[in-house]
Parts: sequence; structure tokens; C-alpha cells
Amino acid sequence: MNIHEHQAKSILKEFGAPVSNGVVIYSLEEIKKKISELNAKEFVLKAQIHAGGRGKAGGVKLVKNIVDLEKEANKMMGKKLITHQTGPQGKIVKRLYIEEASDIEKELYLSCLIDRESSKIAFISSTEGGMDIEKVASEKPEKIITNKVEFEKDISISDIEKIISTFKFDQILKKQAYELIKALYKILIEKDANLIEINPLIITKQKNLLCLDAKMNFDDNAIFRRPEILNLRDLNEEDQAEIEASKHDLAYIKLDGSIGCMVNGAGLAMATMDIIKLYGEEPANFLDVGGGASKEKVSAAFKLILSDTNVKGILINIFGGIMRCDVLAQGVVDAANEVKLSVPLVVRLAGTNFKEGKEILEKSNLEILSASDLNDAAKKIVGAIK
Repeated sequence: MNIHEHQAKSILKEFGAPVSNGVVIYSLEEIKKKISELNAKEFVLKAQIHAGGRGKAGGVKLVKNIVDLEKEANKMMGKKLITHQTGPQGKIVKRLYIEEASDIEKELYLSCLIDRESSKIAFISSTEGGMDIEKVASEKPEKIITNKVEFEKDISISDIEKIISTFKFDQILKKQAYELIKALYKILIEKDANLIEINPLIITKQKNLLCLDAKMNFDDNAIFRRPEILNLRDLNEEDQAEIEASKHDLAYIKLDGSIGCMVNGAGLAMATMDIIKLYGEEPANFLDVGGGASKEKVSAAFKLILSDTNVKGILINIFGGIMRCDVLAQGVVDAANEVKLSVPLVVRLAGTNFKEGKEILEKSNLEILSASDLNDAAKKIVGAIK
């Protein structure tokens, strides 16, 4: 789960990390009242969306006075912002963040994330702050320093020394960096974060460190024990189909293809998507209904696939274990009858109660193509939509 910059900075501040003073506004009428809380002559106005690249897209503006602030806020609020991360559809700006402008001497990059391969926490440091870190990694890989540390109660001083070594800080900045990295480490563990990115981390002309921008991502599987994080969720920033999927505990990710997929098990889902591509088409989604889905859950999944107007055909690939094929078949039939199925449907069933499942499908009077195996299923659905 992603959160907005202003929310991430609030968490940073709570843990003692240095951030600029700022206020969030949800309507233009709030500006004059909230701006009185800040002590600055110049301000930075930032569109709050869950995407990077805002500055290049006009979503970050330095303004010299309140008149210009109101003028730029009026241009930004409610407008569509298109960045390299939003795609051409862009995102509508529904909240703005106003913070005190900072005197920047140098921009750095600092992040920490869960490294699943090593089961450690990886800290990434770079002197090339303020840029797309992916671009730095491809063009100047020597500028990216990665240090992996063990999960402990606290991070050691020796690990912190390695993380900040590339910055060549003096003793004053080193002391500040120790506290910042301790804060990031603590947030990652205590709030179940997957990623914390500070880009840029700046050195001000007053020789202080400051988190000028912040991004945080949290583990969806741990949200149940972090209600304070769940309260930060902004449904306006999420795909509506993925929101609907979360209500039914479905693992769903929308893609750009034309063949909808319903599968049980993440590995089988990936294999199904791969074989669709092998036969020359693209999957419209990743959808794992899980091991013990009810017919209601299956029905919700089926409707979810059909809500995508790009879907020209559906491939259902189920290997019954805990998941019974007859339960799946009944859920599919119920949903297909309810939404009046109008695209080709190929079903491959194997495992627990697959004979009963096939019988339910055959008696449904729906135009369903049965497949003997995954290869046959992919071939049939690709042929059907063509």
C-alpha cells in the first residue's frame, strides 16, 4: 500500500527525522488559513498523487508569495497530472501539499527496503539525488551504493558508517545522518514498511540534512495489524477493479491485454499468463482466487474480469486441491448468467471433483469451450478471440 508524500513526512517527523514544515489542503479555500501555520516567504507547492516524476510534469512549483501560491494552486487542483509513472491516463490531483522552501546546497539519495532474496534490509545511497534512481543505476552504476543489514532491534553504528560513507559527511552531518538512518530503520520494522525512499535528501546551506521528498510503501499482508497505516489509504489513487478485488480477498492486478485469466495459485497464474503470450496474445490481468474460494468469491472474480472492457475472451485454469472444481464451476455459471456472458470462455479443470465441475458447465447451456490441458486451453482461447 502506498501513501502520499505529506503522510510519509508526518511519519518521518514522528520518528525524529528532519522534514520541512508543511500543510496539506483539500480545497483552495483552505490556503489562507493553513498558510498562516508556516513561517516562510517562499513556498513549494506539490501535487499529491501516488506517482513519481511530478516535478517534470508540472506538479511541483516554487512560488515567491501567497498571490502566486494561490494562482498555481488553482492551476493544479483538480487537474490531470501525467508523469512517466502514471501512464497516459494520468491522475487527478485532489490534494496539495504546501511547505516552506529550503535553501539547497546539495541533493543526495537514500532509501531502505526489504531485500527478499537475502532476507535483509537493503540501504541504497547515492550522491546523485533528485534524479530518477533507475536512470542513475543504468548510466552511472558506480554511483549506487547498496549495503544489506540484518534484522535486529537496532541498526549498528558500523552499518550506518558503511551506508553514509559515499556522502563523505563532516562530523556535524554524520551525527544527523546517524539519527536519520536509525529513524528509517525503526519505521521499516515498526510500521511493516516495504520501502522508504528519500529523494532528494538535501544538505541545506545552513549545513543541515533535510528530507525534501519522501515515498513509503507498506506490506499489504501486515496491514491488519497496522490500522494507523490503513487509515492513510487513498482509494482515489487506486484502480477501482483492484479496490473491488481487495473487498473479496482476491489477488488481482490489471494488465493491458485482451485475455482475462482466473487461476488458483500464483505460480499457476504466472504460467497461464506466460503461455497466453507464447501463443501471441496478452493477459488482461493477474487473478489468483486462492486455494479455498467459495462460489461467491469465484463469481465476484468472474465479474471483475468482465468489468474490463479490454477483455475479449476468458481463460479459467483451475487445478483442484483444496479448491473444488464443482464449486468453481457453479460460481462461474452463476456469474455468467447474471452478467450475460458475451465473450468466448475456455475452462480447463483438473483435480478435486473435476468431473462434477465439467458436468455443471455442460448442463449450464453456456457456450463454454473445455480444454484438456493448459496448452490446449491457451490455444483455444487465442483461436476463439481471433
